[in-house]
Amino acid sequence: MDLPAPTPAKQETPLTVIGLESSCDESAVAILRRNATGGVDVLADLVLGQTQAHAPFGGVVPEIAARAHAEAMDGLVVAALAEAGLTLDEIDGIAATAGPGLIGGVMAALMTAKGLALGAGKPLLAVNHLEGHALSPRLGQPVAFPYLLLLVSGGHTQLLIAEGVGAYRRLGSTLDDAAGEAFDKTAKIMGLGFPGGPALEKMAVAGDADRFALPTPLKGRPGCDFSFAGLKTAARQIWEKLEAPSEQDKADLAASVQRAIAHALASRARRAMQVFLDDFPAIAAPRPLIVAGGVAANKTVRNALQGAAGEMGFEMIAPPSKWCTDNAAMIALAGLEKLERGAIDGLEAPARARWPLDESSAKLDPAIGSGRKGPKA
Repeated sequence: MDLPAPTPAKQETPLTVIGLESSCDESAVAILRRNATGGVDVLADLVLGQTQAHAPFGGVVPEIAARAHAEAMDGLVVAALAEAGLTLDEIDGIAATAGPGLIGGVMAALMTAKGLALGAGKPLLAVNHLEGHALSPRLGQPVAFPYLLLLVSGGHTQLLIAEGVGAYRRLGSTLDDAAGEAFDKTAKIMGLGFPGGPALEKMAVAGDADRFALPTPLKGRPGCDFSFAGLKTAARQIWEKLEAPSEQDKADLAASVQRAIAHALASRARRAMQVFLDDFPAIAAPRPLIVAGGVAANKTVRNALQGAAGEMGFEMIAPPSKWCTDNAAMIALAGLEKLERGAIDGLEAPARARWPLDESSAKLDPAIGSGRKGPKA
C-alpha cells in the first residue's frame, strides 16, 4: 500500500529537507524545498567523488570509501547549508540513505543524520537508496503514479511497477550480475580505467558493434528477469583470444558489449510494458517508462529503451544526467515524500547492506537467494 497521505497541517507551509548519501563512492548532500506548483526546488546539491582514491584498484574499495565518507560528511552538510542560505533550524527533516549499499559507507551518512536529528530536534527519514533512484525523475518534472520503473545501475537491474511512494511491485530482477556490473567488469578486463561504465561507452564510440557475436541473455526464457554473467564471460573469452589487442579491437568489443546490454534491457522492458498495459488498460498513451540509475546515463541504452517505449505506446522518462548516478538530491526528495506522509523513522533505524524495494515479494521469491542479512535482490 502507499504511505498515508499528507495531513492538512503538513501542507500549510513548504517543507524543506536535507538529504545525505554515502552508499558507494559518492559523498553527497542536497537540500530540497517543495514549491507552490507541487514540484521541488533544489537549493543545494553537492557531490564529492572518490575516483582518484579507487582508480589504482580498478574498483571501489569499501574500507577506503567508508573512511572518505566519514571524513567528508560533516563538511558537506555545512557547505550545503551555506549554499542554500539556511540554518539547521530552518530544515524540516533530515534524510539519509539507510541502505542498500556498502555498509561502512551507509553508516557514515545515516549516523551523521541521526546526530543532526537528535541535536536539532528534527525528524529522521531513513531512505531506501533504490527508492531515491525510483523517484529521481520527479526532480525534473511531475510524474504521476502508477508508472513502470526500470532500475539499472552497478548493483541493481530490476523492473517494477511503482504504485505509490513506498509501494513497489517487482516484475523482474537480475539473476546474477547487474547491467552496470557487466559494463564495469568488462571495462576492467580491457584495462579501460575506472569508472568502467563511462570509459567503455567512450571507447565504444569508434567501435563496430557487429564485429563480435555475443550471446543473447536468457534467450527464449519467459518473464522479465535479467542475466548478464554469461555476456560478461563471453566478452572476457573474446578478449583473452585477441593477440596484442589494438585500440580498434578494444573499441569493437566495447561497442558489441554495449549494444548487447542495451538490447537485453530493451527486450525485457518490452515484456514489462505489456504487463503494465494488461494491469492498467485505462491509462492513456503515452504511458510512463521511468529509467533510473547510473546506467540510465548511457546514450546507447537510452536510445534502445526509447525505441522500445515508442513501439509499445510508452514514453521513456529519465532524470537529468547529473541525477542518474548516486546523488543526495534524490535522497532528499524521497525523504520529503516520506515527511509529507508522516512516515518518520526513529533513531534506532538500522543501516542495511541489503534492502529490496519490494521487500515482501523479495522475501517470498528472492531473485538471487537470501542470507543472514536478508534477501539479496
